[in-house]
Amino acid sequence: MDASPDPSAPPDASLWQALGWTPDDGQLAALVALQEQLRLWNGRVNLTRLVEGDDFWIAQVFDSLWPWVPLLSAPGGVPDGLELIDVGTGGGFPGLALAIALPTARITLVDSVGRKLEAVRAMASSLGLEEGRLRLRCERVERTGRSPDCRGRFDRAMARAVASAPVVAEYLVPLLKPDGLALLYRGQWGADDQRDLEAAVGVLRATVDPALRRDLPAGRGVRHGLWLRPSGRCPAAYPRAVGVPQKTPIAPGAITPGG
Repeated sequence: MDASPDPSAPPDASLWQALGWTPDDGQLAALVALQEQLRLWNGRVNLTRLVEGDDFWIAQVFDSLWPWVPLLSAPGGVPDGLELIDVGTGGGFPGLALAIALPTARITLVDSVGRKLEAVRAMASSLGLEEGRLRLRCERVERTGRSPDCRGRFDRAMARAVASAPVVAEYLVPLLKPDGLALLYRGQWGADDQRDLEAAVGVLRATVDPALRRDLPAGRGVRHGLWLRPSGRCPAAYPRAVGVPQKTPIAPGAITPGG
């Protein structure tokens, strides 16, 4: 009888071939160390159930990185000094995976749950990621979007499994530079979802690229990625006060306020 797969073993080359990007030896070692740290801290703080085997390598690492493969494999290389922000980072994904995959990027991780963010800080420190490259902010993202040192600062903003698409758009668009991009990670995606998101980003003065679709390996499900692009300055009214975007998402027919 064949032995059961070792859930702590790194994946074979087929996973990276499916992704379209292969980590170097140092990056792979860092991802393995990240799994070890996640396992350690998940025993103290309930961060995620996606820790072992395919749960980690496909549902965490692969799912975090797949929309970024065009940047990761760009012929001229990844530009130095990209400023990224991960909103609602939870147990550190996608932000920590991207910090490993994009070693010249600076990444801000935002979460409102202090105990989770402290676990992420400890994991990042153990991996040597925090020094000069990572910033952590324990706050609601509505406050982040109004902070002078965050609003309009970032080349890329992202959120994974945080809220509905119009709500996430309201969180992310105010954080972008004029030529920045925001990424919404989604599962299933349909015409109604697209309509609602387009209505929201129109109010926020942004546009939506065509949805990217990806089947995760090993039958782990379908994922979509939505990239948003500013088309003008985000109105000063957004993001609205803490809790308002979730309670009253931007709806079709909303009027763009001045500012």
